[in-house]
Amino acid sequence: MTMGTQGAEHYFSSQPSTPMKRRPLSVVLAGADRQLQTAGGIFSPDGVDKGTTILLSEAPPPATKGNLLDIGCGWGPIALSLALRSPAATVYAVDVNERSIELTRDNAAALGLDNVHAATPEDVDPGIRFNTIWSNPPIRVGKSELHSILLMWLPRLAHNGNAYLVVQKNLGSDSLQRWLAAALDEQFPEAGFTVVRDSTNKAFRILKVTRTNP
Repeated sequence: MTMGTQGAEHYFSSQPSTPMKRRPLSVVLAGADRQLQTAGGIFSPDGVDKGTTILLSEAPPPATKGNLLDIGCGWGPIALSLALRSPAATVYAVDVNERSIELTRDNAAALGLDNVHAATPEDVDPGIRFNTIWSNPPIRVGKSELHSILLMWLPRLAHNGNAYLVVQKNLGSDSLQRWLAAALDEQFPEAGFTVVRDSTNKAFRILKVTRTNP
């Protein structure tokens, strides 16, 4: 992942130390111009980063209904795109950064999206299963923490649900693919998880995780 110019602070802190100074953000999401808000102290505050752009353009269409998930929502580009593309679905946007949660909520409201629920991980019912998961996962939190995050959410895929993760090649996409396949098979053998490389675009790979059993 690459951080925006104002994202040098640890965007994975629950409470950013910098003051909350909102500013307008003009971006294209789901094929249309959107007028939103952003602030420092979050991931990629200046726009849609390269990895997320690739994920949004190349991942297959999300489920049209059910529960969808964005892991590490930032100001909301993935969650908002999911909600715009699947208005009949419920989209969960999770982040440990409370500023990110606040911005995602407000940006969803600005777009008239009432199907986005932004929350910290502990505030999401652990019984909820997800039909689609999209994420530009926080690689820079460190390998151990990243593995914990992925093993918290990927096992919550619904039967035949798919997760798409965009990861830079030089930040370990291939080793992450191998680790995920082994860890999910070892810890959740009954779920029948498969982990494959769905596509490659320049410096990024999109990994696809599928749950084949109930």
